Amino acid sequence: MNSDQIKGKAKDIGGKIQEEVGKAVGSSEQQAKGLANQAEGKVQEKYGDAKDTLNKSTSDTIDRGNR
Repeated sequence: MNSDQIKGKAKDIGGKIQEEVGKAVGSSEQQAKGLANQAEGKVQEKYGDAKDTLNKSTSDTIDRGNR
């Protein structure tokens, strides 16, 4: 896992908590902020996934070239 995946997952989880707290206290603003954080976290996590895929692909290509 890279830092973008970790930070993205943390932001997603934090957003879920924020959304639920917003529901509990009746704050639609906090619910909306929580949903926004979840979306941002998911995007960052997917970016991290793409970086991992690219790094693995590059590493595999380099390994094949060294044979």
